[in-house]
Amino acid sequence: MNRRAQSIALHTTLAIGAIITLFPIFWMLSASFMTAGEATVVPPHLVPHAPTLAQYRELFVRLNIARAFVSSTVIAVIVTIGCVLFSSMAGYAFAKLRFPGRQRLFGLLLIALVIPPQVGMLPLFLLMKQLHLVNTYWGAIIPSLATVFGIFLIRQFMLSIPQELLEAARLDGASELRIYWSIVLPLARPILATLATFMFMSTWNDFMWPLIILSNQSHYTLPVAIASLSGEHVLDVELMMASSVLTVLPVLLLFVVLQRYYIAGLMAGSVKG
Repeated sequence: MNRRAQSIALHTTLAIGAIITLFPIFWMLSASFMTAGEATVVPPHLVPHAPTLAQYRELFVRLNIARAFVSSTVIAVIVTIGCVLFSSMAGYAFAKLRFPGRQRLFGLLLIALVIPPQVGMLPLFLLMKQLHLVNTYWGAIIPSLATVFGIFLIRQFMLSIPQELLEAARLDGASELRIYWSIVLPLARPILATLATFMFMSTWNDFMWPLIILSNQSHYTLPVAIASLSGEHVLDVELMMASSVLTVLPVLLLFVVLQRYYIAGLMAGSVKG
């Protein structure tokens, strides 16, 4: 088989894979604009015969899903900003600063990576209860403001930053905070964007912890609110698809905005490890 035939076969396979991957998203978006009952007809419709925004009006006007959307946005944005800030500080300290017990402490942190998050939810809930943070946004936010994964990811990247660059800044009289803020963070933008994408996605889509910590309906995040809706509107396929679009759309927009940095961060991690 010559190169041209190989190229055609490769691109055909990739195109088929892309269609299979994207088709559920396309149908979800299409079904969200269908009239009630249209998504369940046989044979199924791939596109709405009479596109309508009725399902979105139902979500925002009668079911007040906007409140859950705002809750998810507030929690996800604060967690993302906080995790990037605190994890980058810790990653910088573990990568570039010398202090007693540094390697042992980092080793203890890595042990936490192999422990399932569900194991720690009960003691974490009891701690939040003692702090009177149950059924508050801060109870959903604080546990994720720094993660072992984020510290590890950024620390591995910062190991590749030349130590000579930092020593030169110290000789010029720059403080550690100035070095971190003005030199290290600009160099670490790709990995920071990668961590921000991961954290926003995981926080935005998180269901278990908000379900445990937030008992008041007015504080529900979008996944919890949609799960509560599915019990009442299990047969309203079009309504469920509209709510799913609201869940997926912010993550897709964030990925498009940070795509260049995200891919650069992943490539840097694969090379520098």
